[in-house]
Amino acid sequence: MTALNKYQKLESPGLWREAPQDQRRNVVVSFGSVSLVLSDPKTDLALSHWSLPALERRNPGGLPAIFAPGHDAAETLELDDEDMIAALEKVQEALATRRPRPGRLRGTLIATATLAVLGLGVFWLPGALIKHTAAVVPAAKRAEIGEMALRDVIRITGAPCAHPLGQKALAELSERLFGPANTPILLAVREGPSPALHLPGDVIVLSRSLFDAQNGPQAAAGAALVEQARSMARDPLIPVLEHAGLVATIRLLTMGDLPVGALAGYGEKMLNTPPLALAPDTMLASFANAGVPSTAYAKILAGDSAAATMLQDNDPFAKASPPALMPDDAWISLQAICDQ
Repeated sequence: MTALNKYQKLESPGLWREAPQDQRRNVVVSFGSVSLVLSDPKTDLALSHWSLPALERRNPGGLPAIFAPGHDAAETLELDDEDMIAALEKVQEALATRRPRPGRLRGTLIATATLAVLGLGVFWLPGALIKHTAAVVPAAKRAEIGEMALRDVIRITGAPCAHPLGQKALAELSERLFGPANTPILLAVREGPSPALHLPGDVIVLSRSLFDAQNGPQAAAGAALVEQARSMARDPLIPVLEHAGLVATIRLLTMGDLPVGALAGYGEKMLNTPPLALAPDTMLASFANAGVPSTAYAKILAGDSAAATMLQDNDPFAKASPPALMPDDAWISLQAICDQ
């Protein structure tokens, strides 16, 4: 058993500060596959992932123990749980003994490779570099970047609504629409977007207006279907990297992480950017395949009368009854998802 495997189920409370000027937040600290995961205790939403090999203790021997995700990192974590502190130090020792010791030649090769990528960033089209980076980012890192983007979005929209029965109903709706495999995560927020948006890591954010002012879940289901179709039409990581910039993209490609603050302001940009237009056949196919009428979604579209008319006139279930989306009690729970 490795040192990491030994502590896989260990959790403890902690105090996390994203930046020196920020207030400390209560978090739940747990081990991921290669990282330390800091989660919101109320929503279970991961707030930050810290690479275990890069982890450092800022006050050796002091209590509460103060950790950071790297030498120059702005984030800090305070822990007073002795078991968690001991576990982190043990894992650090185990990782240190297994870490390769690069010599001068290896360091030269790494520097040369980095300069080569920087050269590509200058002479290769930036768009091509961003698309290449998005294509090679692994699923776990995409999910981590999606969480970073979500943290910036919820500065404006408010935290995802957390009523337990409503969250359960959303999860069931997602499985009903997309099937049990690779089911997107559906979240509801109080303020915007209008009516939905999607993020890397298969996350779809829905406005509470899709539940409050509707007679059934068809409009919310339609918004989720359209956002999933948009995410398939254009990789959602691409606009994130375009916002982060070329230097941040190169760092992600060469070092595996985006710089702290790279996604600051992404929430405003995304909420104010018109959504990607989809071909009518693509939208209608999404509704037909999922067994969802398109009329309810068409009625909530603002500023896109052509799409609304097309969806109403060509509703695949205009003359037929589609399968039920959810029981009545689940719909009532969904309507109350933001009541807490």
